[in-house]
Amino acid sequence: MEQAIQLTGHDELRRSWGWYLVLGIVLIVLGIIAIASVFFFGWILIVAGVMEVVHAFWHKRWGGFFLDLLTGILYVVAGWMMVTNPQESAILLTLLIAMFLVFQGVFRIVAALAVRYPHWGWVLLDGIVSLLLGILIWRRWPVSALWVIGLFVGIEMLLNGWSLVMLSLAGRNLPEKARTGA
Repeated sequence: MEQAIQLTGHDELRRSWGWYLVLGIVLIVLGIIAIASVFFFGWILIVAGVMEVVHAFWHKRWGGFFLDLLTGILYVVAGWMMVTNPQESAILLTLLIAMFLVFQGVFRIVAALAVRYPHWGWVLLDGIVSLLLGILIWRRWPVSALWVIGLFVGIEMLLNGWSLVMLSLAGRNLPEKARTGA
């Protein structure tokens, strides 16, 4: 017996899987750049955040609207703080990013386990890694305030992008109409 897919926004995901794929690829590329260059990290966060917010409103019928919106807003706020006050805010931003990663990790873990949409394991992995990165930053804070931001958040963006790529590929293969079942 085939299990029915119960996914809010199923038709939107199937219809717009390409946008999710593009966002995922962009986040993977930005994550790699963030790991390689902490100097431009604030701007990278702003660009990634704006793209996440635009994506959230462009596809707001999808069940992940608030996740995309909150992630985008957090990226923009953290990026703007880094660009405007790089010296003064490095230690504070490190703690803020640790909290961001912990809360985002917990949220993604809970969402992945609760919804179990196609390829939910990638979002679960992303949540676990984000949670662990947040804890690692917090435990080494403030000693690692200058180098850890680009590395850990770059890793988180890379995994976030990869989970969106996998979700988009699953959305591409969804049937025309959402199936309902027990």
